Amino acid sequence: MTTEHHNDSAKSTDGRDEAVQLDNRRILILYGSETGNSQDLAGNLERLAERLHFKTLACEMNDVELNLLPRYPLTIFVISTTGQGEIPQNALKFWKSLLRKRLPPNCLRSVNFTTFGLGDSSYSKYNWAARKLHKRLEQLGATEFYPRGEADERHEDGIDGTFLSWEHSLRTHLLREYPLPEGVSPIPLDVQLPPKFTIELAGNMGVADEPMPDRDEKLGENSDNASPKSAGNAASQKPTLDRTAALFSHVDTPASESEFLNRSLQQERLSIGSTTYSARLSEGTARKYYPGGINILDRPNVLKDHPSKYSLDGSSCVEENLPPPDLLPIPGAWNAILRENRRITPDTHWQDVRHLVFDVPARRGPAKEESDLLNYAPGDAVIIFPKNFPQDVQALIDLMGWQEVADLTFEHHARHRDKLFSTLKHCCPPPRSTLRQLLLNIYDITAIPKRLFFEEIAFYTDDPLHRERLREFSNPGLSDEFYDYTSRPRRSMLEVLQDFPSVKIPYQHVPSIFPVMRGRSYSAASGGRLLKSETPDATRVELLVALVKYKTVLRKTRQGLCSRYVASLKPGTIINLTLDEHDSFNAPFYERPLLAIGPGTGIAPIRAHLWDRREDLQAGDALVFFGGRNQDADYYFKDDWNKLGAQVVTAFSRDQKEKIYVQDRIREQAPLVCEFLLKGACIMICGSSGKMPEAVRHAICDCLVMARLVPDRESARKVIQARNPVWEEVW
Repeated sequence: MTTEHHNDSAKSTDGRDEAVQLDNRRILILYGSETGNSQDLAGNLERLAERLHFKTLACEMNDVELNLLPRYPLTIFVISTTGQGEIPQNALKFWKSLLRKRLPPNCLRSVNFTTFGLGDSSYSKYNWAARKLHKRLEQLGATEFYPRGEADERHEDGIDGTFLSWEHSLRTHLLREYPLPEGVSPIPLDVQLPPKFTIELAGNMGVADEPMPDRDEKLGENSDNASPKSAGNAASQKPTLDRTAALFSHVDTPASESEFLNRSLQQERLSIGSTTYSARLSEGTARKYYPGGINILDRPNVLKDHPSKYSLDGSSCVEENLPPPDLLPIPGAWNAILRENRRITPDTHWQDVRHLVFDVPARRGPAKEESDLLNYAPGDAVIIFPKNFPQDVQALIDLMGWQEVADLTFEHHARHRDKLFSTLKHCCPPPRSTLRQLLLNIYDITAIPKRLFFEEIAFYTDDPLHRERLREFSNPGLSDEFYDYTSRPRRSMLEVLQDFPSVKIPYQHVPSIFPVMRGRSYSAASGGRLLKSETPDATRVELLVALVKYKTVLRKTRQGLCSRYVASLKPGTIINLTLDEHDSFNAPFYERPLLAIGPGTGIAPIRAHLWDRREDLQAGDALVFFGGRNQDADYYFKDDWNKLGAQVVTAFSRDQKEKIYVQDRIREQAPLVCEFLLKGACIMICGSSGKMPEAVRHAICDCLVMARLVPDRESARKVIQARNPVWEEVW
């Protein structure tokens, strides 16, 4: 299979004038992103610009200083809005630099820019980050070279509903206003651009030089063709226990399963890439590699006590299929010990909701007396970093034919040599990671693919029908087919590759095909005295997590990546957590009454806030509207409300013939709601994004209209805006 790559040295084709013209074609693309969507769109714009022969630099906004902007003829900002109209964390430093009072007027007058914002219209401050940024750049003298665009997550086609047309128009504008030299054409889509990052064998190690246990030793002794490196490397190659053989030797293996295992064992033995030991080795060989020798190796196979402990249905087999316990070197991460992972909805309920409790020990400083204790406030979120499951990783390795390199050590390489941009963002692999470890810990192989995925993997097949079909899915003009194949059935990247088995991705290109796994954010459900752990010098963290598990139109069960990982965690497991701090109601607001609305797991940050308010003797009264499906199934933290002194109004939509939601209860309680509003109550709206936040805001406004305090909703909105601080946390 051959792959075409674009050569950046186009300027050598037609003389010095053309070289100068191409050299002046430069675009800076800066993004601010919380979940990775803005980063993805920045990558799309980077590839668009490269195909038009622009030299591009795409990076986080925080990675650059203001003085870099004038060095590029054009700058494109792609930024998401987070929280209450806030700037994402990886753009906050840059944003603050724009707000410095000592900046001279028109200091950015030589900057030509445009912006594209990502937002969710269910928030009251829709796309505020992009709008604030755009306005501030113009205040500092920058000039808009192309009209800004805004995407809405609520659009029926999601972000693509706006971005695709904006991107196409931008391309037309760039070609018209910045024409290519005569004889130079845009790089067509059927020519692959070089990847920004690759993985290579560490230390220039070749596959042929990697020894296989026992087999290489025998070759070294008996074959004239043995590699001289084999003997030296044999001791450094850690052998792996043959799990298939270990299972095959169980006396309680059913006959049907035994036949299957026998075939698997034969297939593994005949595999060229096999580096596994037999379950039983000679005493000498076993002692050489495993402390304890043959007894250690035989332990899984000898029924020394009750046979039930060694049943194939037992926990020992399940444990081997769980994600690895490796703690990744994530900057700023805390080690957290899981104390409780309890399902709080009945087994018969449609949704599995977990109450997670962690103890986070203090970090120790250089001096013995120094310690750093985790501190967080209501409204802050905790980020959990998921992992892939070994069976999925093995399926990908087998499908791609990576067996021979799967357990060799790799390192990342960047196309750009600049130190600042030579590291893959959010990529924190364990030291000396193997390909298998990278796939388990770093790359999201079960994500729902985007168009770029199909565009890229089409280069790795020799099957013309497969290539044509993959390019159809990457075609923006065929959005319905793309949606029906990917989003509607929630088909994963791994499943796509199984549907197109002719695709064989070079292992070097893993970073350009699979996205880096991002942490998942969960609002803390604990505050006040709940932060105190029974363990000395540790902080307690409680989370309320609704696991994502459902069936699609294909009648296949789907699980969210992090949901599946969280469900697998056992008490006592140590994982990495990081803290995502948000602006929230603080002590000065505690004296005001609180009007809180939290359907479902949206009650978690409200609970944290109420426990924190409980510590303040001057705290105002609290009125909470909670919504769920059934009182007996999903009335979360119902035992807390009396302790917290909160008045709770519930809305269980499925407990009566007609559905009732929190917005209905708000209108029913209009006099009480108005009483809280007129006292200057703070308003909290937490839970699922979409229709809920807007419906709740309308219901609160309707209460003022029903009480004849204002003539209409718009007037009510202005009154609330002037009197009542509003804090939203929706997802």
